[in-house]
Amino acid sequence: MRVLEDSIVRLLKQKPFYGQFILQCRRQSLGGTAPTGVTLNNGIPTLAVNRDHFRLFAPEEQQALLEHLVKHLLHLHPCRRRQRHERTWNLACDLAVNGSIVNLPPESPRPARFKLMDNLSAEEYYAQLPQLPLLGSQAGQGDDRGEGPATEQQQQPTDNHEIWHHADNTPLPLAEQVVRQMVQTALKKCHQESPAELETLLRPFLGATQIPWQQILRQFIGNTGRIGRHSTWKRQHRRFSQSPGIRKRARLNLLVAVDVSDSTDQQVLRESFAAELLQIARGRASFLTVLYTGSQIQKIATFNKVPELVNVYRGGGYTDLRPAFEYARQMVPLPTAVIYLTDGFGPAPEQVFFPTLWVLTPDGKKPADWGVELRLHNRKT
Repeated sequence: MRVLEDSIVRLLKQKPFYGQFILQCRRQSLGGTAPTGVTLNNGIPTLAVNRDHFRLFAPEEQQALLEHLVKHLLHLHPCRRRQRHERTWNLACDLAVNGSIVNLPPESPRPARFKLMDNLSAEEYYAQLPQLPLLGSQAGQGDDRGEGPATEQQQQPTDNHEIWHHADNTPLPLAEQVVRQMVQTALKKCHQESPAELETLLRPFLGATQIPWQQILRQFIGNTGRIGRHSTWKRQHRRFSQSPGIRKRARLNLLVAVDVSDSTDQQVLRESFAAELLQIARGRASFLTVLYTGSQIQKIATFNKVPELVNVYRGGGYTDLRPAFEYARQMVPLPTAVIYLTDGFGPAPEQVFFPTLWVLTPDGKKPADWGVELRLHNRKT
């Protein structure tokens, strides 16, 4: 999409942090009438663009639309709706970020048009919107307070919020970890120069995560381990007694890659990681494929239930992270997610389409901009 690429290049030149941040999003096409949208899908930041509609905006408006998306992610808006009324929450989120963005399309909602103050949070705008006399109730869904949705005063949403439903399966702590890593990567590429208007917003993302690594591992697996619907003869269909019923199964289908180079030969860390992984997998319908890999795959093991991963396999040599992902692309069925235990010092693919968790040693580094980082410690915290 040349029009999107040109817009990102302009953003990189004028507002480097925003450009570096948006570059970390996976891209996909967008239907409907909105030009853009952003969400977290299975923990993966995703930028959706309607090419035909996006190109209709002036270059400065395109840049403002991308800035708008970045601020939605920084505020974690797609993951914070909970049980609130959907349309009112969507409007409140737009009001929370639009007040500080110049060159937005004129139909974009702004606090001044609703006689509201600037620089409030989405929750504060959400609480005030139903109380405004110019906002009436419409027929349609209401929230748990029995109130109808607020009208948009004939204004159009700045972006597509329907895709925020994809974020419902991403726990908020996991979303925080993903955005924290995106912020730190963007700042690193901008030589730690952050926009003045974002200093307060970025401050919580600058320090090391306070979330125990065990919790991140559990949330990542719990999030990506939910797949599909399976037929079963164990329960009959409610209407047709001779037809198989349908039930959902939480199937854990993971590819676990273990770096066997000398630099990651730390048995205590490997055993603590394996023990936590096994505790999560125990008692669930699961299929795990374990690759022991250095510069190439040296050993492959598969397990239907509880694998004995605590046995450390030592291979030595240098690290190349690419063979494990090449193996993942050839698996049938494809893995639900990839978990890679490594120090991160080795070449990685430019991009993959599997949810990936980098389980790093204390002195390791994240080898790619994509994926979620989890850093092990010598003792549980």
